[in-house]
Amino acid sequence: MSFGMPEGNLIDLSHTVEHGMITYKGLPAPIICDYLSREASRDRYAPGTEFQIGQIEMVANTGTYLDSPFHRYADGPDLSELALESLADLDCVVVRVTDRRDRAIDRLPIDLATLKGKALLVHTGWDTHWRTDQYFEGHPHLTGELAKSIVEAGVTLVGIDSFNIDSTDDGTRPVHSALLGAGIPIVEHLCGLAAVPERGARFSAVPVKVKGMGSFPVRAFAKL
Repeated sequence: MSFGMPEGNLIDLSHTVEHGMITYKGLPAPIICDYLSREASRDRYAPGTEFQIGQIEMVANTGTYLDSPFHRYADGPDLSELALESLADLDCVVVRVTDRRDRAIDRLPIDLATLKGKALLVHTGWDTHWRTDQYFEGHPHLTGELAKSIVEAGVTLVGIDSFNIDSTDDGTRPVHSALLGAGIPIVEHLCGLAAVPERGARFSAVPVKVKGMGSFPVRAFAKL
């Protein structure tokens, strides 16, 4: 039986979630195992028929994930309340800041007024450090003032290929506060943005529709 994948115009922008993988320093790695193994299933089905039912235990902030306003605000929309129009088939703009001098990104090389209604994807190149100790330290991030300008521009969603869209040097999270406070979802830990053109692609990052949760992994991708 063949399970070959068809070639197309989709670019995967998500990290693979693996057993024991650390996404965020200080948070536990996922535990992935069988709930029902193929061997055990043979007693339940006809001869020659077997299934695997997997089980995963993980925190919501695992792999490439999306933050809804509920992640930051108790009265904000949770995952189940997000409109699909804010998550899928979005006209996206990739802004490249790989040649930055500072960690803090306080301006973008683009007219923010052109981003209204679009997904803004910030390409820092930090994803090259994924699964290394360096990924957790000294990561590039946006500033609170830039986040306020992004909100004013009317952006629909913001994504970044870094450890956090905010600085983690202290307990303040001005970027999360500004974006989520304005109802703008955030996607963190993206990868592969170098392969996405700066304009013309469509972006999707849809989490499971879970009530009472603010974050969850997504299969983020761009359609050319």
